[in-house]
Amino acid sequence: MKRLVAFALFIWIEATPAWPQVSFVSLPRKVVEARLKTTKMRNNERQSELRTLFQDVGCSERLSEQEVKGSKLGNLVCVLPGLSDEIIVVGAHFDQVDAGKGIVDNWSGAALLPSLYESLKGEPRKHTFIFIGFTDEEKGLVGSRYYAGHLSKEAVSKIEAMVNMDTLGLSTTKVWVSHADKNLVTAVGLVAHGMSLPIQGVNVEKIGSTDSESFAARKIPSITIHSLTQETLPILHSQKDDINAIKIDDYYDTYRLIAAYLAYLDKTLVPRT
Repeated sequence: MKRLVAFALFIWIEATPAWPQVSFVSLPRKVVEARLKTTKMRNNERQSELRTLFQDVGCSERLSEQEVKGSKLGNLVCVLPGLSDEIIVVGAHFDQVDAGKGIVDNWSGAALLPSLYESLKGEPRKHTFIFIGFTDEEKGLVGSRYYAGHLSKEAVSKIEAMVNMDTLGLSTTKVWVSHADKNLVTAVGLVAHGMSLPIQGVNVEKIGSTDSESFAARKIPSITIHSLTQETLPILHSQKDDINAIKIDDYYDTYRLIAAYLAYLDKTLVPRT
C-alpha cells in the first residue's frame, strides 16, 4: 500500500526574518470557484478554455503556445513582465487521464494560473512572472521536460524559482518537502503563518512525479504545492475525481496562500549566483 509521509512545517518559521509588506489582489471566492467549474473533458478543450481564461484576465498580447515535440498540444505560456529579467515560473498541467473528470488532477491547478496572474498584475513587480499550462504531464512530464530542457544556460540562471501546482482542493495546503528547495519551503511556511492559514508537508514520491521535477533537473529551485493525504489518495486517477471531491474552502485558502506567496517571493528572492 502506498503511504504518504506528513509532518508540520512550523519548525522552519522561527528562524526566518520578519515577513515584509506584500500586496496582491485577493479575488472573490465566487470568481475562483467559477473558473474551477469551467473544466472540459478533452485535453484540447481544456487547453482552449485555459487560453480563454488567460485572455479574460488581460493576458492576450503576451500569451503564446509553445509547440512540444511528441505532443499534439503545446504548452500555454502567459508572461507578466517585471522590472527585471529575473524570472519566477508558475506552472500547472492542464491534461487529465481518462478516468474521472480531471478536476482535481489537475484543472484545480491550471484554473488558478489566470487568477494568480490577475492577483499580481495590478502593480509593478520586480520579477517577470511566467505562467505555464503544461501539456501531457500524465504521459511522463512531456510538456515541462520540453520547456525546461530547451532553456539555455543563461535562461536557467535567470529563473529564481519554479512554483508548481498539482492536485489542489482535496484538503488544506500541502507541500512536497523532500523534493523542494529548502528556502522555498521556508518561505511558504512563513507566509502561511503570517496569514494564519494551515499548511503541512506531505511527501508524495511513492505516488508519481510532477512538473517541478523537470525544473529541478536543471538545478532550478522548485516547489510543488498539492493537497493529497492518505485519505484522499484513492480519488487520484479515478472516477471520483470530479467537482464533488473539491473542498472549496480549502481550495480558496490555497489560492490566497499562493497569491501571497508569489508576492512574497517577488519581494525577497535575490539573483542566484
